[in-house]
Amino acid sequence: MSTEIPGAGELNLPQAFLVLATNDTDGEPEVPQSVLKAGLAGAILAELDLLGAIELQGKYVRATGAAPQSDFLHQWELIHDKSRPHSPRRWVAMLESRAELHRVYEGMAALGIVTHVGEKHLGLFRTTRYPEKDHAPEAALLARIESVLNGSPSDARTAALIGLLHAAGLMDKLFPGASPARLKELAGDHWPSRAVRDELRMIRLAEAEAAT
Repeated sequence: MSTEIPGAGELNLPQAFLVLATNDTDGEPEVPQSVLKAGLAGAILAELDLLGAIELQGKYVRATGAAPQSDFLHQWELIHDKSRPHSPRRWVAMLESRAELHRVYEGMAALGIVTHVGEKHLGLFRTTRYPEKDHAPEAALLARIESVLNGSPSDARTAALIGLLHAAGLMDKLFPGASPARLKELAGDHWPSRAVRDELRMIRLAEAEAAT
């Protein structure tokens, strides 16, 4: 597959996903933590896939080519060094991490895109939020997605982002009037997005069983 590297000043897919999944004002996620973590894990797989560092071969994800110049080298090494291959859904489950959420958020805070806001509760517990500081990156993403939804040609990176947002249930929030047929056409059979949907389905089933 062809390698697609983010352009100068362009957010990578995990950053783009979190920017669009986070409320601009209060810095809280627009979806439950389980969805946010699964979506981020899928976005990491999608980013490595676009870089040509991994690919889906049959039913399994395999590392391909040289180690990528990426913020997600650690995840590539996990895939590369695993003694036996795993399915996309299994990799989403394995890469889900609250620590990774904070790492990507903190990276965007360092770039001045979001602000780190820490709060203490009862003097003991600490929560962290990431309200928006610079709206330009999100505005560019929204404009590009809207243009594609309205019929403009889509590049692989934008189509992947749309697929991930759709899998996480965010397209309905961001673009409630989007055509279901157009969304299906753009998301296609994007395997990282499909893996996110499969993992969220398993999470819901587990929650339902625990509630009975």
